[in-house]
Amino acid sequence: MAMTPRDILDRQREAQNQRRTLEAIWTDAYAHVLPKPHEATALYDATAADAAEQLAASLLAELTPPWSRWFGLAPARDLADTPAGQAAAYALEGTAAVLQSHLDRSNFAVEMHQAFLDLVITGTGVLLVEEAPPGETSALRFTAVPVRHAVLEEGPSGRLDNIYRESALTLTEIRRRFPFAELPPALDRIKDGESHPPLRVVEAVWPDRFGHRYAAALDPGTGTDATLLAQGGFSDPPYIAFRWLKAPGEVYGRGPVVKALPDIRTANRVVELVLKNASIAVTGIWQAEDDGVLNPATVQLVPGAIIPRAPGSAGLTPLAAPGNFDVSQLMLNDLRQRIRQALLVDRLGNPRDARMTATEVLERSAETSRLLGATYGRLQSELLTPLVARCLSILARRGEVPPVLLDNGRVALRYESPLARVQGRADAANTLLFLEAVSKMGNEAREQVDAAAAARWLARTLGAPAEILIPTPVE
Repeated sequence: MAMTPRDILDRQREAQNQRRTLEAIWTDAYAHVLPKPHEATALYDATAADAAEQLAASLLAELTPPWSRWFGLAPARDLADTPAGQAAAYALEGTAAVLQSHLDRSNFAVEMHQAFLDLVITGTGVLLVEEAPPGETSALRFTAVPVRHAVLEEGPSGRLDNIYRESALTLTEIRRRFPFAELPPALDRIKDGESHPPLRVVEAVWPDRFGHRYAAALDPGTGTDATLLAQGGFSDPPYIAFRWLKAPGEVYGRGPVVKALPDIRTANRVVELVLKNASIAVTGIWQAEDDGVLNPATVQLVPGAIIPRAPGSAGLTPLAAPGNFDVSQLMLNDLRQRIRQALLVDRLGNPRDARMTATEVLERSAETSRLLGATYGRLQSELLTPLVARCLSILARRGEVPPVLLDNGRVALRYESPLARVQGRADAANTLLFLEAVSKMGNEAREQVDAAAAARWLARTLGAPAEILIPTPVE
């Protein structure tokens, strides 16, 4: 499907109008969880802000831990136990090691954490994966695109395939980002450094039968037609959009912060009222007779102050408070507990009790896997798989690794993050229990088990490297 620059601008504006109802909720969520420096004065309770940051950090550690292998490449299952498959496994281990080294040297951990913050707050995150300029330490460059700057459309596959990113760029920034673009004559005559307001630039990515198309359109805003700045094609999309959870019929995801927003608003308001009540309790509310001597405008309630009053007048007397606000503490504790529970503060991360047994740790991991099962499955499909495929495509174009196609059935992508290993450990525990039971049933039962095949299966299930296995001899 081909789109003109005017088509790109029109479709971006139409999709943006359809999400207007969500923008107010996102703004409110950011104001209570991740406010700008000048907006922080209106925030009285930091429970949600702290919990959201902890959840984003936990997602980074559980799904894509920095400086740790969270993915693996292996031959397809029908080739895994053959000599050719074992030779391919060695080569794929080297490919995965090269990709891991580029991720470690890039800005992946920083930008991925910011994208997870957007995911936790709004329910949708967007990550841009680009090829770094030659000479940099890593061939990969990542950018966490704020979801408020990206407009998304759901494709036939059910994923967020159509992505529009709007930016306000100066002419100098446009020439730097699109050095081969032909600008309109009125803009081309303006030299770098001359005063000119920023211009609206919309970048679009959409799928076609050859992969994904890319185009960047410039909106001069002066009555002239839109201009095409760049266009091209990708085998894997550079923009990766992913969601926390999705309701039927909706495009954007729903995050835990939006779900807990009523409690977050209430807790912030309760703390504000508690502080106002504390201020009244400390300074009090006073009343005074207008006796011509006492001037309330000049009274200062400080230790040692002498306040004049007329003889026989009541002077300055305190006004009793209308009631007690102690019930607010009970309400606040309940609200904070619900906020922390909604943001999984006590579900993810290391156990706080050092006396927990190994069984308790496994049960805790299994419970975490059940809670995040649907979310983790969606993140695998919408984030992790496209991310690895895009990075491998860039490295293959650089000549760093051989071409690896994950969607042709010959190469399988393994997830080796801490959260992904929970199910693998459970499967391995069941298999070891079976082997232990078979070992007690006598020689006939033991002869039914192929020990070498069992060892290879456990290696695949637990993510062991291919180097530690003895190659199968060729028959």
